[in-house]
Amino acid sequence: MNNKFNKLTLAAAITAAFASQAHAGGYQINEQSVSGQGYGHAGRSSNVHDASIVYGNPAGMSFLDRAQVTAGGTYLNVNTDISNTSSNSSIDGAAVGLPGAGPVPLGPISGTNEGDMVPGTLIPFAFYAQPVNERLAFGFGVYAPFGSKTDYEDTFEGRSFGNYTELKVMSLQPTISYRFNDQWSAGVGITYNRVDGELKTKIPGVLLGRPGGADGEIGVKGDDEAIGYNIGVMFQPIPETTLGLTYRSEVEYTLDGQSRASGGAEALIPDQDASLELTTPETVNFSITQQMTDRLKLMFGASWARWSRFEEIRVDGAINPDPITQEDQNYSNAWAYSVGGEYQLNPQLALRAGVTLDNTPTNDSFRSVRIPSDDRRIFSIGAGWSPTDDITLDFAYSYLTERSTTIDRQRTLGPAQLEYAADYKNEAHGFGAQLTYRF
Repeated sequence: MNNKFNKLTLAAAITAAFASQAHAGGYQINEQSVSGQGYGHAGRSSNVHDASIVYGNPAGMSFLDRAQVTAGGTYLNVNTDISNTSSNSSIDGAAVGLPGAGPVPLGPISGTNEGDMVPGTLIPFAFYAQPVNERLAFGFGVYAPFGSKTDYEDTFEGRSFGNYTELKVMSLQPTISYRFNDQWSAGVGITYNRVDGELKTKIPGVLLGRPGGADGEIGVKGDDEAIGYNIGVMFQPIPETTLGLTYRSEVEYTLDGQSRASGGAEALIPDQDASLELTTPETVNFSITQQMTDRLKLMFGASWARWSRFEEIRVDGAINPDPITQEDQNYSNAWAYSVGGEYQLNPQLALRAGVTLDNTPTNDSFRSVRIPSDDRRIFSIGAGWSPTDDITLDFAYSYLTERSTTIDRQRTLGPAQLEYAADYKNEAHGFGAQLTYRF
């Protein structure tokens, strides 16, 4: 049981828990370009603006006219309101030696529901692109494709379903691009990915035989490294129109970690090694950029993620003969759509705006406190200022609002049965800044 929470939540951490702080569905993070953030990433695969195209579409590097570095980050401030909460607990009387059979009510789990469990987070990135000649270019990127940190208060009423999660995924991507002619180019990047996760879960004292007593705690840390890839093509049928298509591969991880318990929780299950098999989904992004006039360009984008790969969280322990955790998730494949535009006010200043509709892969039957998200709407504005031909400063602001959603979960913890239900309403503010320097 100890490791159940540990790796279950590590699984949730790696697979979905950061849904409430990211700007993409499931657990994908969109924050790899502030210039793109300004128009809602609508032209992610087709708009060649700076070196962040290394991530957006590796084929686009060969459209750059000179070497450049782009670096920056987006600060996310997430607000969550939790309301209409309820909880309950019971214990199997026969399992604890009480006369008779059936569940014995223990009453609700006392606690608070403050919300705002996602600390402010900075998501950084850096890219370098170097044209070799008119056709060949190479580049390199460092960015975070996934990540999360949720930190409920210690007295959170749903703490038995997840109290603390921190996930960090960092990717390094060497990339090459080749332009076949004035219309077609292609590119490929290999990604080295490292994931680190930490999970803590509170066990209420009443379940440890200490009514009104202190909670126990179960925690786990785990990590792994894996290789993936992405490929892209770009097509420019006429100078005013650019189409881009990017494919990012699935990445397979085996997270190895250790389960540790304290405060009496160690009585539920012994400390032990545990592992989790995880495959992050492949994604496809298509976008089109249309130069309407010398000053105005419009963009449209569509993204698809194969979230149906995430069917369950299964944690196997070194001691337990059966899975420590086997929890259905049953994600569905999901689409996101965005439209945006950029207006060149003068040679130094460009103004941007965009809207994104992001459909959640989660569903009402399996949504948890670690994945308290639903369909999203994201509204973005931005600007790019170029004081010289060599330097551009980009700024962007995004407002994310989610449809209200309901969490209704049950869990077996040893001989106990736990329930927690609540309504969640999430919103987020993203503030981005980046610098591009051209050599």
